Amino acid sequence: MSELRTVFKRVDYDLAGLLHYIEIGDIGLPDIQRPFVWSSAKVRDLFDSMYRGFPVGYLLFWANASVGSTRHIGFGDKAHKAPTLLIVDGQQRLTSLYAVFRGKEVLDENYAKRRIEIAFNPRDGRFEVTDAAIRKDPEFIPDISRLWASGNSSHKLVKFFLKHLSEKKPLTEEEEELISHNLDRLFDLQKYPFTALEISEKVEEEQVADIFVRINSEGVKLNQADFILTLLSVFGEDVRLSFEHFCRQSRVPPTGSKPSSYNHFIQPSPDQLIRVAVAFGFNRARLKYVYQLLRGKDLKTGEVSVALRDVQFKRLGEAQKVVLNTSHWHGFFNALVGSGFRSGDLVSSEIALMYSYALYLFGRERFGVEPHRLDKLMGRWFYAATLTGRYTGTSESVMDSDLTIFSEVKNKDKFVEAMEKIIASSLTKDFWSITLPAELETSSANSPYLMGFHAAQNVLKAPVLFSNKLVADLFDPALQASKKALERHHLFPRAFLESQGFDDRKVINQVGNYALLEWPDNLDISDAPPAKYLPKMRNRFKDKDWERMCRLHALPDGWEKLEYREFLNRRRRLMAEIIREGVEQLE
Repeated sequence: MSELRTVFKRVDYDLAGLLHYIEIGDIGLPDIQRPFVWSSAKVRDLFDSMYRGFPVGYLLFWANASVGSTRHIGFGDKAHKAPTLLIVDGQQRLTSLYAVFRGKEVLDENYAKRRIEIAFNPRDGRFEVTDAAIRKDPEFIPDISRLWASGNSSHKLVKFFLKHLSEKKPLTEEEEELISHNLDRLFDLQKYPFTALEISEKVEEEQVADIFVRINSEGVKLNQADFILTLLSVFGEDVRLSFEHFCRQSRVPPTGSKPSSYNHFIQPSPDQLIRVAVAFGFNRARLKYVYQLLRGKDLKTGEVSVALRDVQFKRLGEAQKVVLNTSHWHGFFNALVGSGFRSGDLVSSEIALMYSYALYLFGRERFGVEPHRLDKLMGRWFYAATLTGRYTGTSESVMDSDLTIFSEVKNKDKFVEAMEKIIASSLTKDFWSITLPAELETSSANSPYLMGFHAAQNVLKAPVLFSNKLVADLFDPALQASKKALERHHLFPRAFLESQGFDDRKVINQVGNYALLEWPDNLDISDAPPAKYLPKMRNRFKDKDWERMCRLHALPDGWEKLEYREFLNRRRRLMAEIIREGVEQLE
């Protein structure tokens, strides 16, 4: 007999009921003071669709099958100690509605507080995002939150608005009737019907993710970190708040002397930091297994217990303290700076950045590798990880494999040896001479190979082309002016190449055709061919300085006279050699 069964039930709500259940803690809406990613325009469109009677999509809830004592999601006293329903899909919609109907502030994705102010024109039934002009326009209710926050009846609100409007301009009977009707319709949005699919508490999180993908029109797959963050909201609020506070700090330059996570590399999200904590604390990269552990599940027996859950949350909390230690955080970034990666402008993969941070913590905290030794080791590791796309695609499986290796080593020398072995197997002789020159045949401005080239130039103290300033100084975010002093320049200008019959932008914009210049020089060169502008630039420098500058910019001898495709082929090989030289200097 088939064991297939329906894993959900359909439940109908009106909006007032949903807001009430959120208010008393029965539905787990993550606290309003967490990042909210919808724009005000999208909230406006949501209200417009509801006002017109259009459907705005299903909500997806998951019955909370937590064991033992629990806490509700968010802050403040709730009538119910724990939510009976957790939101899987619809959080942004419910947050929008809850914030507007209750007049609550939200935090945007940069952790800045803001009110969502939506205006309404009762004459034509039009919603707008509130601005200065709308606030002065008597035709608008500039903030519809006040309608429900006032506690007044719809009849009283209609009378007040009509009186206010008629003081500016007399209204006809037909206009009063239309405005009254539209205001009543707005006020009655509290009765808007929603349909929710409530998934049984017996369904595993992997099935929930599959359900989400199948019913969501955009096919957005749930991140396993989302499940862990939901668990943290219920069982480890302090841990989640610490992650979020750290993320908030990373977005705002510090004003005092207190330690801060602010940096020029990444503004992390909580789920990125969770990946690091999970890697360091559990020696795992696959979050689905860690989610099960945090639920208190024994992966061998399948049994769930409060005691095991508490042990695993304590383990995560201890790992978190290491991950969020600002000395470790900035020590890792200083290692990257010393390896030529001056800022996030030279980082092509955030997942490679965060996984490398986890391994840095292994070396520093778990094995006690000396800082000077660890910094250069991590620099070469980061080159290897980014140049070979180590964590591109199946990042969790590759990191799991790495963690298995590093969790089995016993001391710092064995840790360093294991790292060196992986680096050597990645950056082979064939990689430098064949693979990397081939990969440099790209026009992508975000190419990890181009970023690796510039990072190597920084290590080698390369001057800016046609300048005595260093590339490293001009990549320093602290020295960048409002207009970047550094610009990418076509060595063979586009107009010149087009005159020679090259019309494919991907060929014209090859990374091999670019060099970093100070922007005044870029303007001076304009569209002149290299054979014309190079002699003028050459006269500024002594022979030794000119030769060193050309070498560090991977420019072959007599390049200005070469056929364009031949120039690209030669320069790509030289660029690969410069990257290799930069990496080897860290040994």
